[in-house]
Amino acid sequence: MINNPSHPKKGHLKTKECKFTKAGIEYIDYKDTDTLLRFINDQGKILPRRVTGNSARHQRQFSTAVKRARFMALIPYVTENLR
Repeated sequence: MINNPSHPKKGHLKTKECKFTKAGIEYIDYKDTDTLLRFINDQGKILPRRVTGNSARHQRQFSTAVKRARFMALIPYVTENLR
């Protein structure tokens, strides 16, 4: 595949779209636990931007919302099987 413009270069990934921007969400609410749990892995860790495709603005709002929901005991800090 020498000089084929349709073939992506090695190391370049397809850019993902921010799901919050696409849905028109302005503010990520910490009380919406169903949405928050979609972006947390099975251990309870916050998934990074490069995995989820969130914009930087929404990723900051999301991480703050998760931390608030954890503090208010709406979602656990770690899963039950890790305790």
